[in-house]
Formats: sequence, structure tokens, C-alpha cells
Amino acid sequence: MENHQLAQRVRAFRKLKGYTQQELAKVMGISVAVLGSLERGTRKADAKLLTSIADTLGVSYEELTEVSSS
Repeated sequence: MENHQLAQRVRAFRKLKGYTQQELAKVMGISVAVLGSLERGTRKADAKLLTSIADTLGVSYEELTEVSSS
């Protein structure tokens, strides 16, 4: 999955669940800078971070990382 697609999905799920970047970062125990750079597509996330994001947002890893066919 390309960074920009993943960035859009992370941002969309975060907003859907009603979190600000600051709130989600705090709940996850990561910095806002890390989350922000991930959402801008300037940072690559490893599987551990993606799993943590998915778990915190209540979605599956696959939902978070699936590639859109469009």
C-alpha cells in the first residue's frame, strides 16, 4: 500500500471514530508528530504501529490497510 493511501485511511478512520490527532496519539502513547507524519504520508508505519492504530480505532488490520480498487 502506498503511503498516501494509508495516510488517507488512517485519517478517515480516526475522524469516523471521533478522535482528534492529539486524542488518538495520547490514547496510543505516541507523539502527535508521529501520527501527523503518518497521516501526511511522510512516515512509513511498521506492522506493529498499524496494528496498534487498528486496535485503538476498533477496526481490523486488513480494513486499515486494504488497497482500494479504484
